[in-house]
Amino acid sequence: MQNEIRQDKIVGSRRFSNYFWSFFLFVGGLGFLLAGISSYFKVNLLPFANPTELVFIPQGIVMMFYGTLSLGFSIYIILTVLFDVGSGYNEYNKTESLVKIVRKGFPGRNREILLTYPLANIRSIGIKITEGLNPTRSIYLCLKDERNIPLTPVQEPTSISDLEEEAADLAKFLDLKLENL
Repeated sequence: MQNEIRQDKIVGSRRFSNYFWSFFLFVGGLGFLLAGISSYFKVNLLPFANPTELVFIPQGIVMMFYGTLSLGFSIYIILTVLFDVGSGYNEYNKTESLVKIVRKGFPGRNREILLTYPLANIRSIGIKITEGLNPTRSIYLCLKDERNIPLTPVQEPTSISDLEEEAADLAKFLDLKLENL
């Protein structure tokens, strides 16, 4: 029974980079917002600078705008980390002849995303590798109706050999061919 079911865990938004960027954006945004407020009220709210000397129009308004924007982005990232958006698992079940892709989303009616595909509708396992400024290395589930469903999470690019090994293991487990996209 254990050899008939394979489950791959997917890490969602609880990654170091999201913790880093939410902290960085929160601190920076708070600093900019306090600098803008200080320039308006002519009261120094920052102990390490003197933003009271800034002219409120245009510098103070711009700093308040950027501070508010940065705080908004940091709160969004914090919420994605708290709700663990994007986490889940891929389950490959030979006994039921199904592939299930389960992911978490934001709270609401569609919090859990469940995609189910019969093994009979799957053509192959695909690998897509793009290099350059924004490199991507992904494994796809290629269906017979020409759709490609991504199986790997959005993350730092893994090594090509690890990606090929993982894709080859999956293709071997499901008795499918492996193709380059």
